[in-house]
Amino acid sequence: MAALVVFAVLVGAGYVLVALDRGSKTSPAGQPAVPGGPPGAGPGDTNPIVTENQRPGTTNWRIQNVAASRGIEGYADHASARQGDSVVLYVSTSAARFSVQAYRMGYYGGLGGRLVWQSPPTAGAQQAAPAVQPGTNMVSANWHPSLTVHVDGAWPPGDYLLKLVGEGGEQRYVPLTVVDESSTAALVVQNAVTTWEAYNNWGGYNLYNGPDGTFASRSRVVSLDRPYAGDGSGDFLGDEFPLVYFAESYGLDVTYWTDLELHQKGEQLLGNHRALVTLGHDEYWTRPMRAAATGARDRGLNLAFLGANAVYRQIRLQPSPLGRDREVVDYKSAREDPLNGDDNGLVTVNWRDPPVGQPESALIGQLFECNPAKANAVVVDSSSWLFDNTGVHDGDTFTNLIGPWYDRVNPLYPTPANLQVLAHSPVTCQTVGKSWSDMTYYSASSGAGVFATGTTTWVCELTASCLQDPRSHPDERVLHVTKNLLFAFSEGPAGLAHPSRSNLASLGIKPSR
Repeated sequence: MAALVVFAVLVGAGYVLVALDRGSKTSPAGQPAVPGGPPGAGPGDTNPIVTENQRPGTTNWRIQNVAASRGIEGYADHASARQGDSVVLYVSTSAARFSVQAYRMGYYGGLGGRLVWQSPPTAGAQQAAPAVQPGTNMVSANWHPSLTVHVDGAWPPGDYLLKLVGEGGEQRYVPLTVVDESSTAALVVQNAVTTWEAYNNWGGYNLYNGPDGTFASRSRVVSLDRPYAGDGSGDFLGDEFPLVYFAESYGLDVTYWTDLELHQKGEQLLGNHRALVTLGHDEYWTRPMRAAATGARDRGLNLAFLGANAVYRQIRLQPSPLGRDREVVDYKSAREDPLNGDDNGLVTVNWRDPPVGQPESALIGQLFECNPAKANAVVVDSSSWLFDNTGVHDGDTFTNLIGPWYDRVNPLYPTPANLQVLAHSPVTCQTVGKSWSDMTYYSASSGAGVFATGTTTWVCELTASCLQDPRSHPDERVLHVTKNLLFAFSEGPAGLAHPSRSNLASLGIKPSR
């Protein structure tokens, strides 16, 4: 029987309820996905995701009206933590007292979150104005600590929103990922905190502009030692949470980390998993991040890029006063970067540009072209296993699935020899004119499968929460493709069961080598 659940999504300054038809919740093989027997769980094993999502959920994690609940904001000295860690929160508020509620985010019967911990009331205070570093225009809050949160065994690994609640109704989030480095879950889902921070204009600056709105006044370094603007959740709710909700609704064997884990321990830890899943917008990568993902692919790890514009900017990380890897360096200009001419491999330019010269298409299969755009996706290879049980045929369209960022297979850049284009969609974007957006898949020589949606809209489409096209229901074909992908990638090297075959010639694409 179909199950209709209600899901809260962010629209403008608040949340609306969206009905999501979960259907029969079966795997591509027709076996029940929830409860019991998800990929990665052997005979007699209990998947902790299934057990966790049987606990009582709540919608109290939501901020009902972001604009009306201003007057509190904060940040943590950890982007991610392990059980046993202590996390220091820095809070500024007009409220005399405030408390913190920790919600683990998941499915929970369609409610989206579970209250795991809450603090006693704490004295509030307005903290100092932020500091702007001369030269780099880096903004850091430099606030005094407000309280310490102990992440103990009652905090299951997962994605968390710490909700700051002032006694006068003030509310904001602080995101936190609880990581289990011993996990051998089939899927590791990545929170792109470096990209969240790149676009964070709290204090008036980010990596794109300063208070005057110009590119020249931008930050060259951004710090995690400050709140996220808006509701405080970074890009988690819009670009990432819909996939978390989706994966946990099917009881998939999944664990979570941030791109900082990929940077610090990716080479060591990726071998414990079967696939790395990056989400709606995962743009900013360090050299160790890319090396870890490439090496893991070459050893048989599947890669799923569920958003466009991934692996576009090379960055460096450096410590802040609060800890390692809390400042994101990106000059976006070889001429401005102090390492230019001394260590060209680490210069912070686009990966494809000199002096780095490593197009992201060599890993992903396609690469970013333009933003903003809005177009229908057009299927060109409905025979692919990824379209099983969707009912699609060549020429069918997915309404407004392309955009705002999109990728394409560009013949001017290297691509895998056996790259298979699944959707080849005409699109128009202001800086390039008429072009194409592509959804691709290829099987590596190791047996790994690599899938890329070619659009940032894919993840938010899982709950129909895209601001550019709000609807009451997601496109169920997108749900089926995502289910096919995650179930197959959970089983092991997908390219062994599903080898790709190039169809570039039939589409008139002649890639360079």
